[in-house]
Amino acid sequence: MRSPIPGLGRVMVLLAATLASASLAIPEGWGEEGVQYGQVGTDVTLSCASARAGSPVQWRRAGAAMLPEGSAVWQGALVLPHTSLANAGTYSCHGEDGGLLHAVSLRLGYLPGVPFVSCRASDYENFSCSWTSSVETFLPTRYITTYRKKSLTGEEKRRNKNGHMGPCLQDPSRPGTCTVHGSEFWSSYRLNITEVNPLGSSFRLLDVTMQAIIKPDPPEGLVVEPIPLAPRRLHVSWKYPSSWPKEPHFQLRFRLQYRPVIHRSWSVVETVNLSEVITDAFTGLEHVVQVSAKDFLDAGNWSEWSAEARATPVRDLATTVREETTTDTSLESLGDEPSQAPNPEPINHSDPLEKMAVLVSLGIFAFFVLAAVFIITILIWLRVRKHGKDKTKPHNFLVAATHLKALPKAQIL
Repeated sequence: MRSPIPGLGRVMVLLAATLASASLAIPEGWGEEGVQYGQVGTDVTLSCASARAGSPVQWRRAGAAMLPEGSAVWQGALVLPHTSLANAGTYSCHGEDGGLLHAVSLRLGYLPGVPFVSCRASDYENFSCSWTSSVETFLPTRYITTYRKKSLTGEEKRRNKNGHMGPCLQDPSRPGTCTVHGSEFWSSYRLNITEVNPLGSSFRLLDVTMQAIIKPDPPEGLVVEPIPLAPRRLHVSWKYPSSWPKEPHFQLRFRLQYRPVIHRSWSVVETVNLSEVITDAFTGLEHVVQVSAKDFLDAGNWSEWSAEARATPVRDLATTVREETTTDTSLESLGDEPSQAPNPEPINHSDPLEKMAVLVSLGIFAFFVLAAVFIITILIWLRVRKHGKDKTKPHNFLVAATHLKALPKAQIL
């Protein structure tokens, strides 16, 4: 006997598969009433809640003339095999007279993936973690964020055998981030970031230590000023980031980078002070300056660079006169071919103080050279004189001997 329902055997197989389907009824708190969620690639069954048992029903899809290919009706329920994102939409079931019995909005998506998590501390009292989903699920998603302190004192272990646990607080104004307040410098923490949607959940565990994730905010209040009567100097000052604690045992060191605006390469210097004097600036050229910070003991990472500040060193009179008699060829070549040196020297620009230092150095060098020549000359003269005296002694002896031979013998007797 042939079944009155076409493809009955196929529908029975589909119905059996739906018993293990990943489709879920409306979980509490996930959307409004009348919404059903299902996993892409699985079989989804939509029930006609108001239909009487055994009564024939007709299913329709809003905005479409036909139901998805392969769908079938079994005992008043609509079975959608191997669903895809295209099968999402609003479905309704109707009685024999065409009256509406029930409507459901089907939303399809994927299970959560393991989220990507990173943590950063802008000071030694708090740290924040941020995350992004590794899978686009197309479904509403929530995150459960907690932490556990790994290194416990004896008192903490006695109070709580499972360790100190607490929520990593989420800020609605900053989605995808949470903050742990009151963290400790020498402690280690384990973060648990769990991604949840109507189909299931997935989590990431991340172990962090404050020393490894510390990254200060950029320094603030950067000011760059020219120094009067110093055509190659700029004075730079800044302040600690407002988020950094003011305790003296938590200090920062700083990194300063600067360049003329027509250069591409930066010169970099490091300091522990809150000010610095640039001594090799290009006279008359505008310079751009930035500063970043890092923990004084080299823990963690450098901060991002601060906002740019700009200034131009003053022009001295001699430089101004020279520039009026030259062309802009040197500046154009300087802009086209950036210097490869970290601290490039200016062209045709000099500092009076440097000139004086060079002249003094040359004078001292000349004095020592002349003194050495004088001493060498004296030594040579003394050696020659001594050598001359030694040669005269044999000559005098021979003269005396000849004189004795010339005397008469009587005189000798």
